[in-house]
Amino acid sequence: MKFFRVIGRSIRDAFKSVGRNFSLSIASITCVLITLLIVGVSLIIFYNVNETTDKIESDLSMYIFISNDADNFDITSLETQIKGIDNVDPDYVTFKSKAEIKKEMMDGSETFNNIMSEWDEEENPLQNIYIVKVKDSHKLKETAKSIQNLSKVTLVKYGEGVIEQLLAAGDGIQRFSFIVAVLLIIVTVFLIINTIKLTIFSRKREISIMRLVGASNFSIKMPFVFEGMLIGIIGSIIPIASVVYGYYYIYDVLGGKLLTEIVTLVPPREIVFKISLFILLIGAVVGMIGSSSAVKKYLKV
Repeated sequence: MKFFRVIGRSIRDAFKSVGRNFSLSIASITCVLITLLIVGVSLIIFYNVNETTDKIESDLSMYIFISNDADNFDITSLETQIKGIDNVDPDYVTFKSKAEIKKEMMDGSETFNNIMSEWDEEENPLQNIYIVKVKDSHKLKETAKSIQNLSKVTLVKYGEGVIEQLLAAGDGIQRFSFIVAVLLIIVTVFLIINTIKLTIFSRKREISIMRLVGASNFSIKMPFVFEGMLIGIIGSIIPIASVVYGYYYIYDVLGGKLLTEIVTLVPPREIVFKISLFILLIGAVVGMIGSSSAVKKYLKV
């Protein structure tokens, strides 16, 4: 029961202390606010960069051209063999006949329509194809070679050369954005801890008096720990509100896409809650750690 009484009293004293030391609290809260706002923005950018690169990679397809002398049995057998290759996603193996390809080309171009309208089924020189997606886009080249060796396959195309460069660029962007986000979080933690330490330092006399009247280390430390947590939570409110409403606004203004249909933004409902919770946890936990480490220095005998 004594433990809970100390905790309850510490929480009450933490609220009083924030009001009593208003100017110092405002300075700490402002530091927390600015740094957490930067972290929130960087996390939104990080999420969207990852989502864009993942979307581009997941949309990559291979086009497998089938020999015109292949009959229905050969085509069915080839599909089974393709699906049996490890890196091929069996749920995304789609057959498209040369008649369908002809129709799509005619519908998409008046020139093609004039030329192809005279072709009957026997005269159609196009080839049946399979459109395939893979599980790991980084193994496209190896998968293409495996498919190329199958019977009745005349050609496998996936944008080789360009795709490898695109994947390398995407990996580089992901690594860079991740490193930047981590560094910002580390800097944020450092700034918050040191700002709160300065606040505690200015009150070392108060800590000394509490020690002189016989207060235990635990009862001295806990109000400051909760005060640090409170400062962190208060400082995270504006960054959370800015991230949530700001991102919803930007998403609506841009219509969910950035420049082109290829670069789309992550829907707000999928990330704002995660980022808000993360910002709140950073503020609260780092505030507690900063206060705890600062007070501990003055509790040493």
